[in-house]
This record gives sequence, C-alpha cells and structure tokens, in this order.
Amino acid sequence: MRKLVALPVLSADALSSVAYGPEAMLAVLVLAGTAGLRYSVPIAATIAFLMLAVGVSYRQTIRAYPHGGGSYIVATANLGRLPGLAAAAGLMTDYILTVAVSIASGMEAVTSAIPSLRGDAVPIGLAVIGVLLAGNLRGVRQAGVLFAAPTYAFVLAVLALIAFGLYDAAGHGFQPTAAPQSTATEGVGVLLVLRAFASGSTAMTGIEAISNAVPAFQPTEWRNARTTLTWMVGLLIALFAGTVALVHLDGVVPDARETVLSQLAHRAFGPGFGYVFTQAATAAILLLAANTAYNDFPRVLYLLARDNQAPRLFLRLGDRLAFSNGIVVLSVAAAAIYAAFDGMTAPLIPLYAVGVFLAFTLSQTGMVVHWWRLRDRHWRKSLIFNAVGALLSAVVLVTAAITKFTSGAWFAALVVGLFILVATRIRHHYEQVAAALALHPHAVEVPGRALTRPRPRDGAPPAPSAEAKAEGEREAESEAESEETPEEIHPLLIVPIAALDLAGMRALAYAASLRQPVLALHISASEEEARRFRAYWNLWGDHLPLKILLSPYRTIVAPLVNYIESLHDQRPDLTLTVVLPEIVVRHRRHRLLHNRLAPRLRRALRPLPKIVVTTVPFHV
Repeated sequence: MRKLVALPVLSADALSSVAYGPEAMLAVLVLAGTAGLRYSVPIAATIAFLMLAVGVSYRQTIRAYPHGGGSYIVATANLGRLPGLAAAAGLMTDYILTVAVSIASGMEAVTSAIPSLRGDAVPIGLAVIGVLLAGNLRGVRQAGVLFAAPTYAFVLAVLALIAFGLYDAAGHGFQPTAAPQSTATEGVGVLLVLRAFASGSTAMTGIEAISNAVPAFQPTEWRNARTTLTWMVGLLIALFAGTVALVHLDGVVPDARETVLSQLAHRAFGPGFGYVFTQAATAAILLLAANTAYNDFPRVLYLLARDNQAPRLFLRLGDRLAFSNGIVVLSVAAAAIYAAFDGMTAPLIPLYAVGVFLAFTLSQTGMVVHWWRLRDRHWRKSLIFNAVGALLSAVVLVTAAITKFTSGAWFAALVVGLFILVATRIRHHYEQVAAALALHPHAVEVPGRALTRPRPRDGAPPAPSAEAKAEGEREAESEAESEETPEEIHPLLIVPIAALDLAGMRALAYAASLRQPVLALHISASEEEARRFRAYWNLWGDHLPLKILLSPYRTIVAPLVNYIESLHDQRPDLTLTVVLPEIVVRHRRHRLLHNRLAPRLRRALRPLPKIVVTTVPFHV
C-alpha cells in the first residue's frame, strides 16, 4: 500500500479511540466533581507522553522485524512460549473488545445525533456485527479510497472542531468556562487519578497495527512503515490533546445522553452540517476500526494454530480466502460481550485496558531482550527506547489491573489465564498425538510389489481432447453406476497423505492390501514443502505413484475435489475410492482439535457418480 492509503487504513483503530478515550478519562474524574476535572489536563499530558514513548519504541520494532513483528511473534521469539501466549491472549482480548467498544461508541455517536434510536442501540449494534461477519466471510478487504475516506473525514472533522474551538476560546483570552456543578461521589485521591489515567490510556489502542503490517507497504517497506507510524502518532497526540483542551476550555462534562465529542461539535458548529458531518465521520471511523479486528484476530489464531497452540481448523482458509473460523469466533464473542454490557462503552473500558497494555508490555520487553542479544549498530539507543516503552506500558497495565480490578479487570485477567491454560493443554495433546504417530524402525511393512495407477484407456493421453472427453462422458452416462458384478468394477484407490506418519502409512497399507491400483496424493503449501515431501517419499522407497498438488492458501478440500473431478472426467469408467487416514481420539473434547476431512469431502463429492469415500481409523 501507498503511505497515503496505509495511514488511514492502519490507523483507524488508534485514531478512532479519540472518540471514547478522553471521555473514559473524564467519566472517572467527574466522580470527584469540579475538583476532579481539574486533573484532566495533566493526566492528558502524561498520556500524550506515553503515546510518544510507545510510538518511538514501535519504530524500533519495525526496524528489527521488517517482515512484520506482532506482539505474539516478538514475545515468543525473545521471551519464550508462555509470555508469547500471554501476549496473544492480550491481543485477542483487545481485538474482541475493539469490535464491541467500537460498535458501542459508534452507536453512542449515532444516538447523540438521533436520540430516538437510543432504545434500539443494542439490536442495531448486533445487526452491524452481523453485517461485518457476512462481509468478511465473503472476503471483503480493507483497501483503497473507500476505506481511507472515513479516517480522513474523521481527522478533518476533529481538526476543524479543535480549530473552531480554539479560535472561539482565543476571543475570551483562553479563559476556561466553568463546568456545570456536579455532585461529588468520591474524593480526589491517588486512586482516582490512577483510574482516570488507566481509562484515558485506552486511546492508545491500535498503535501497534502498523508494526504488524510492514509487508503490506510499498518498498522500502520498513522505511515507509516507520514514516506512517510517525504520522499516526503525531495525529493521535494532536487529536487527543486538542479534544481534552477543548473539554477543559468549554467546561464540558460527560453526559449519558450525549457523547463528549457530540457536545463539543454542537458548541462549535451548532446543529447544522458541521455537526452532522462530525457525527457521521465518527460513526464511520468506529465501524472501520471494528473491521480492522477482522483482519488481525484470525491472523493471531492462525499463528497459534501453526504453533500447535490452537485447534488446527484455524489454519484453514474459506472459499473466499478468508480465515472463516476465526472470523466467526470473533463475531460471536464480540456480539456476546456487546449484548451483555447492553451496548454501553463505559463498562467495557476496564476490560479493554488490561489486554491492550499486556500485549504492549510483553512486546516491548521482548524488544529489549532482542537488542541485548543482537547488539548491532545503535543497539543501545534502540534498547533504551524500547525499555522506556516497556516500563510505561507496564505501569499502565499494573495501574489498570489494580484500580479497575473490581470494575471488570478481574474478568480480563481470568480470560488471559484460562487462555494460557487451554493453549498449553492443546499443545500437550498435539505433542502426544505426534509421538503416537511418529514412524520408528520396522513399524511399516512396505508393499511387496509396486502398485501403479492405470493408464487412460486405449493409450489416450492424460489430458484428452474435447471430443474424446465428450465421448467419454456420453459413455459414462450410459454406464454410470450400472455395474452388477465385481468384474464390471474397475477401481482406483486414491490415498491423500498429509505426512509420512503411522496414520498415513496405515491408510497406504490398507489400500495396497486390496491389490488394486493405488495413487498417493499430497497437498503442499509451497514448492519447498513439496520438494521436502518428495525427498521423504523417495527415502521411504517410492513404492507407490505419488501426485503432489500445490495449494498456497492451505486449503485442502477444494484442491482434492478439483483433482478428483478432473480424474473422473478423464476416466469415467473407473470407480474412484478415496481412502482417508483418520485420527480417532479417546476423549470427546479432543475431537475439535482434528480436522473432520471425511464428512466435508463426502459432501463435496456426493454429486459425482462412481466415487467412494472411506476412512482408515488410527486410534490414539
């Protein structure tokens, strides 16, 4: 992507947090009345410095990981598996809450402008999540002007709002307007200030998005990514600080019926076009921010599944080349949380802070270890930047965990702990299965003779002409499934093999024992993987003919079905038997961890005649 497109697309999550971050901070301070609101400016200045420090530290991450360095990758590579899992748990919590919070905040922007919709906010928000689910399952992607426009519109609206507000404040010497009197329910103390700081810090969500997407930039990728990150952090600080400054100058306080941003827009623009544009741009960027999670959440699940720490079904791409299972999980979780919290933003913020800053802290700590080990040019400067980012992120994490523990942070901490436990158990199960499937000397008897795939009839070439294919189809239609004696059936056994393990060898042995032509079929994700499997196959002895199909998107069923269909078209006289190795687990809870290939393949091949799908179980 060009920088002008990458900036709005990848910054939507971070910049949209201006719509709820300052308000979350003020909602805590207003509990202490007017005295509490006086702390909004110094707290906002501290958060702005935190944004700058974390932004600079992520510039070092981009330099160290020019192919993309998400928190999970950085923490796992430098701190170990368990910290990596904790970072992944924080990221996944962040992405789920990004959808819930963005939709909730977007609906608050809409209902501030159209109060009559307030009673229908939850159903409308759930409908929006449904639209995001459907769109992403169909392969909708963020790209181009269509997805850049909402972010640029929001930035333009808020900058105009700040400019109008500051111009108006200059007319009376920047003297703050007295805030409306409110009843204090708490006294001003360290605990209140820390709670407000932790809530306001949620305005930093999404600041790591650019470091995750470095390969998406035009060359030179890492340099363009760093430039884009600098612009994003600069805009975020300007929008956040400007919004808080206007709140202080105009004496605005949080109102359950109207968002802070809506109040500021009303004061600056009145009820006319400027106000409507600001509210529409706010709702649009929040919707775009929710959609960014649909790209990142399934990707983290994919990385976990690749490392055997999540069910392998999350490796699978759907028909539209989207990680469909991850998208569904994200939608269900976000919808459940959104509905459980009645579509309100404020109660969701305590859950948000823990996950966000857990990922920040572990990522930046991992970078400190990275620079200490590497010690290349300028390593000391980079280490200092990342150490400062890690320290400040840890301060926010601990502050949020302590001050908001009873408000919901306990739930986020519980989710992180449970996630680490479940991921560890999943990895343990896969290790046990791998040990049970591992080949050992003399474990498999090789076939006594080479079993070859039958040649096409009458010496015809493997790829028949259109006339020959049409003739074969007409002949097949007259003979299809009309065999009445064993002699009339001409079988070919196809054995899909994912790996040379005991389950695959058992399926091959079963097929070879039937003394019929056998073809082994392997699907590889890359040429390198295909060459590696061919080498293993030759080492085994190359006793059976092998066909390797390339599937760069790691889909399995579609390439299998396409190849079997083409073989069926070439030889309609054959009865094709697909022999699938199947792992049978002892416990019901482990079934989800293994792909159910046979039922999916049966459904796909059922319309074709003379095709049989059978399984060879391997119990572990």
